[in-house]
Amino acid sequence: MKLLKFLLRSEGRMLSRAQILDAVWGSDYFGTERTVDNFINRLRSKFEPDPKAPRHLVTVRGAGYRFARRVG
Repeated sequence: MKLLKFLLRSEGRMLSRAQILDAVWGSDYFGTERTVDNFINRLRSKFEPDPKAPRHLVTVRGAGYRFARRVG
């Protein structure tokens, strides 16, 4: 839930995996950036009409993720 709230508040901005990890799990969290990928995939499976072709939880190749409420 905290990840979804953070993405909603940051709508339109590209967020690196490191930024997401720090904001959602905290700087003292012992995990990898792959954690972010796994949670994004879970959110996509719940909220995207077609999780294999996401329109809202968009991957910014080589950089991170961006949330887009509206497609267009």
